[in-house]
Amino acid sequence: MQLIFLVMGVSVLCFGLQFEPLASLSAWRYDLIPAGQWLRILTGNFTHTNFNHLAMNLAGLWIICFIFRPGVRSLSTLLIFISLSVGIGMLYSDVQSYVGLSGTLHGLFAYYALREALQGRSSSWLLVVGVVAKVSWELTMGASQSSMELIGTRVAVEAHLFGVISGIVFALISYPLYKNAR
Repeated sequence: MQLIFLVMGVSVLCFGLQFEPLASLSAWRYDLIPAGQWLRILTGNFTHTNFNHLAMNLAGLWIICFIFRPGVRSLSTLLIFISLSVGIGMLYSDVQSYVGLSGTLHGLFAYYALREALQGRSSSWLLVVGVVAKVSWELTMGASQSSMELIGTRVAVEAHLFGVISGIVFALISYPLYKNAR
């Protein structure tokens, strides 16, 4: 039940950030972050280009939570750390502005799939390979045209890459801790 409240809270936050002036104040912008607006590193992940973009990403969040059934503490911690990792990673790309939760979602998916695989669920290795293959495809071939049309801008595949990398790293770091606690 607490998981539902957390995901509802994230959904409400994202919905609220769709409206001006909050949308402009929270978008990730390369020119404003070095000028001291560091919070944009985090908040840019929770802002979206339009309601189609928002709906796709929130559907992804709800589906990830339905599939993996994460704990509230795990999900809230990962939402923050993966979002920060994506936001910081984007500073090392050519992207000037970025909004959307998809990088974080890729990280959450990679984290929970790899965690399951490391815990012995062999079929979860297919999920790990699948998310890595998807991002590799996007980096080499580009994102789908239909996704770009739906969200009204270029898909920031760099965010997907930084999300997957951070999800995998966090899963590898946390696995020995989880294993020893059992």
